[in-house]
Amino acid sequence: MKLSGLFKVSLVATAMILAGCGGDIEITPTVNDNSTSTDNSVNNSNNNSGGTNDDISCTEYQTDAGTVAGIFDGKDCLYNDSFASKNIQITANLTFEELPDGGVHLFEDALLIGTDGDTTTDFSIPTNGPTLTVKPGATLAFKSGEAIVRIARGAKIQAVGTADKPIVFTSAKAFPRFDAEGKGPLYADWGGIIINGNGITDQCTDAERDAATCNVPSEGITSYFGGNDNSDSSGNIKWTKIWYAGSGPKVGGEGDDLNSLTLNAVGSGSEFDYIHIHQGFDDGIEIFGGATTIKHVVVTDTQDDSFDFDAGWQGKAQFLFVKHGTVITREGTTVYMGNNGFESDGVKGTSSAQVAPSNPTIANVTIITTDGLSVRDTDPSNAFKFDDSFNANFYNVLMTKDIALQSSCISFSSDGEKQADKIIFNSSVMTCASEFDDADGTFNSGKEPAALTATTLTAWFDNNGSNQRIGEGADVFASNGFATNTASTDITVTANDLSGLDASFFEAAPYIGAVSDQDTTSPWYKWVETALAASAQD
Repeated sequence: MKLSGLFKVSLVATAMILAGCGGDIEITPTVNDNSTSTDNSVNNSNNNSGGTNDDISCTEYQTDAGTVAGIFDGKDCLYNDSFASKNIQITANLTFEELPDGGVHLFEDALLIGTDGDTTTDFSIPTNGPTLTVKPGATLAFKSGEAIVRIARGAKIQAVGTADKPIVFTSAKAFPRFDAEGKGPLYADWGGIIINGNGITDQCTDAERDAATCNVPSEGITSYFGGNDNSDSSGNIKWTKIWYAGSGPKVGGEGDDLNSLTLNAVGSGSEFDYIHIHQGFDDGIEIFGGATTIKHVVVTDTQDDSFDFDAGWQGKAQFLFVKHGTVITREGTTVYMGNNGFESDGVKGTSSAQVAPSNPTIANVTIITTDGLSVRDTDPSNAFKFDDSFNANFYNVLMTKDIALQSSCISFSSDGEKQADKIIFNSSVMTCASEFDDADGTFNSGKEPAALTATTLTAWFDNNGSNQRIGEGADVFASNGFATNTASTDITVTANDLSGLDASFFEAAPYIGAVSDQDTTSPWYKWVETALAASAQD
């Protein structure tokens, strides 16, 4: 396919486009759809550009059969299943501009960018695939629970907004004109964003990577990812909101879910910065291998894990804010959202000479849990769950739990204990009514390193005085309820200045937690403040 630019459509020409948009187009084989059918929707809002509606740009591209274009209805650009669907892989560059007066780009179905395939079946990954570009202030809304945005290996996404004009991916039901029931948006209204990279994941063998036959099927709706290049780039997402996405288990059962943002073997050439994920029905961000970085991310009221790291991820993260809470369903029931702030898995497949267990470096984190059991699976709200030989270094973490009748802050599986000596908290504070989900409070599963056998979990966390456990109800937040109270006398440990970390990524942030009360004019402070205000009203 060849991109011919943006389709300039006037109000006078709308009828002609309606007549010409639905004809025959070239369809290339797409991902296998092994999912069940679910009724989902989408929502979000963003800034308006102003201007007039007499010359509106809806996106178009060329096929062998002619032009395929969006339809302008006087306010919004509409893209039916002749433009994009689970059966159409778009190989042209696409650009979605901000529309004036609150207009949105509305999709009936999935938006698949690039050609997906299995390299064991005569498929070659394109070296220069198409790019999906979303301009500052643009809103993309989706009507179907099966509607995903999928970026194939070799393709890219460039969704880079600004502080004043963030990009929005959301549910169609966030907009009254698309919400026939009038009950508003809710989690699982659409499928979320899946980015497939050429990075290293332990779900392939060394031999498969060497032979370019690494083809891992993604969760939720099958497409393929993986390779041997942890420096690969799949593009960037910055200053972006992803709301009401995800799904519960698909036909593959538990774990076969759609997340708000799935990063499959995405390399360090990609950046994910200034993102707000809200009301996802599975994980906020799930990472399978690769070495991508994440920064300035807020996750609110997501049902499952806010961050899920797996399959040998070797990346970095800083400024992560998590808040579990409640939402009201369309039936009027108040339900709890949130399992783990972090579900941290070291190994999904098999570690090897080419890929070690997940071992990220993560700094400046705040996790505010509840004591509720989540709506989908009745699992508890924890700050951290460690599993499958996970390794990590954490700096300046603040985790809170004021009530703990049925949950704790930190949980280990027995496999999570295998390399617990390589999970190290530094300059971190735990203020939790229940600190550890463990019967006797010691490492004694038989899978822990010998040096930890019979060691108490409190001693492991304390790290020779580097960290602090205060108990519930401590004075750790400023009056706004989210920024760390840097004048608190309850916090006695000194924040790590991060000077020993990679200065090309980590910023100086000498305070405990994700946000400082001394930083109220910064873009990050305002991003968190705005995100929490929006989630509180939802």
